[in-house]
Amino acid sequence: MHILFLTDNFPPEVNAPASRTFEHCREWVKAGQEVTVITCFPNFPKGNVYDGYRNRLRPQTETIDGIRVIRVWSYITANEGFVKRILDYMSFMVSAVVASPAVNRPDVVIGTSPHFFTACAAYLVSRIKRVPFVFELRDIWPESIKAVGAMNDSAVIRLLEKVEMFLYRKAALIVSVTESFKKTLVRRGVTGEKIHVVRNGVDLARFRPMSKDPELVKRYGL
Repeated sequence: MHILFLTDNFPPEVNAPASRTFEHCREWVKAGQEVTVITCFPNFPKGNVYDGYRNRLRPQTETIDGIRVIRVWSYITANEGFVKRILDYMSFMVSAVVASPAVNRPDVVIGTSPHFFTACAAYLVSRIKRVPFVFELRDIWPESIKAVGAMNDSAVIRLLEKVEMFLYRKAALIVSVTESFKKTLVRRGVTGEKIHVVRNGVDLARFRPMSKDPELVKRYGL
């Protein structure tokens, strides 16, 4: 199987989406699958492109642990400010779709949240490639915008919610990280049969039980 995964964060970035997606893709490669990732040039969280990369219109291709990585241009900004971040997300959506013809014959296209412009790109690419679209739901967006007080209910939010519901309907499969997300989607009218809950896991090669550190216990009064 050839998996095409769209995400705006990927190593050498080290935030949660980058690490999680990399570990999933690495395990798929180990299982014998072909994996291609379309992502941005690494810049999170300060909006500064990492050494060895240059944010350019021409895509850059590299291989990381057997994963083919295609990096595309995006509007780069620090992880702050609602408008600038939306421009960042939307520019990646466009660039990812434009770059997708370079990927030969994927069997499935996956788009990951929290923001759903990546999922929008994945849906469009799935239509171009005529393959199933899978929505990996890591946060319910734009509901989370209202929850943290970044924006109040408005015409913009309601428009985004319509796009959100459209993507849920069009997805062949929705992978939710919690049961509560699944219940929320079902309550909003999404077919429960196509929502599969896959909780966050841990890479036991990196994290394992260890003895207490006496110095840390004493320092922080644990």
